[in-house]
Amino acid sequence: MKDQFVVPARLKTTSYVLLGIGLLTLLIGLFAFSGEHGATRFWAGLLQNSTFFLMVVLASTFFIAATTLAHGGWQIGFRRVPEAIAMAVPALGVILLVLLGFLIFGNKGHVFHWIHPEGDRILEGKAPFLNPSFVSIASVITIGAWIALTMKIRKMSIEEDSWTMTPNLGKSLLWRNSVWCAVFIVVYALSIGSTTPWIWLMSIDAHWFSTMYSWYTFASTWVSGLSLIVLFVIYLKGQGYLTWVNDEHIHDLGKFIFAFSIFWAYLWFSQYMLIWYANMPEETVYFQPRVWGAWRSVFFLNLIINFVFPLLIFMKRSTKRNYTVVTFTAAIVIFGHWLDFYQMVMPGTVGGLHFPWYELGIGLGFVGLIILITGNQLAKAPLAPKNHPYMKESIIHHT
Repeated sequence: MKDQFVVPARLKTTSYVLLGIGLLTLLIGLFAFSGEHGATRFWAGLLQNSTFFLMVVLASTFFIAATTLAHGGWQIGFRRVPEAIAMAVPALGVILLVLLGFLIFGNKGHVFHWIHPEGDRILEGKAPFLNPSFVSIASVITIGAWIALTMKIRKMSIEEDSWTMTPNLGKSLLWRNSVWCAVFIVVYALSIGSTTPWIWLMSIDAHWFSTMYSWYTFASTWVSGLSLIVLFVIYLKGQGYLTWVNDEHIHDLGKFIFAFSIFWAYLWFSQYMLIWYANMPEETVYFQPRVWGAWRSVFFLNLIINFVFPLLIFMKRSTKRNYTVVTFTAAIVIFGHWLDFYQMVMPGTVGGLHFPWYELGIGLGFVGLIILITGNQLAKAPLAPKNHPYMKESIIHHT
């Protein structure tokens, strides 16, 4: 088996070019954006991209943890792919922490209005948890836990390659992996599934709140994370690697993307429908600029790209086995949910709709960084975790 990945020169070049575009865009933004409005857009674009891409790569750790606790065997053949993607969490986590430090303590732009709640009764009422000290400490603890657990899961996986497997050792490894993955699931549920999207994103519109916001954010980044995994799996197969991964595995990843695109749409509709049905001004204020204002086109384009498109494409069995179709659909899904985060952040910061040249440029820089880190991590360990007790099950997998 060809299971030792060597980073192609073309992949390195692509990652460096994308990184260069991101850095150049950042420099242009520093000089092009002036005044209070320009500064707000500069920092809001960075916040949108850093939160989105961090949560997307973190979804790979969630994928490993969830399938491990489910005792899934089908994914073991390409397990090293989400492991490598997840190793971008430390770099992206540090970037977001630095950015939050500038936003909270440097008072950069007007992204978080709760930093100065004086004279606003609503913001003053939320001050016990929406304040610089609490948000910064919670962010450090959360991102620190994500980094530590992601690196621990990766380390345990690589350690297995050098061990001589026995039945008792196999049981011990499964138990050890299950314990650490369970710890991660708890942390993930208490952060991504609860508080973290509130303080990083929902607090941009601090006069409004939704109890479904975190689930909505999770669904968006989870389906994007699945799409990123399948893109790297198909890329590796195209390079002659992962020969033991077959159409069945790609088909199952396609089914996951199909299913969770519907789940995202369910949350999209439920959040909107409940607020529309209640008809309360303090709740409808969030949707007013998105549904009836300048962002109306982006709001409904978001629904078409992230729900209608993957639903129609992946409805047929054959399309989930066509590598070209899966690649194109996965790329569109990632862009669609990037657009979702764009319309989540920008109306509450810069207000009016604008062409997102700056946000797209920064986003391409993050894509380049993820490609660079993932490629280097794939080359650090064999692509086949041959000592994993479920490796045979993955090789003979069929649906």
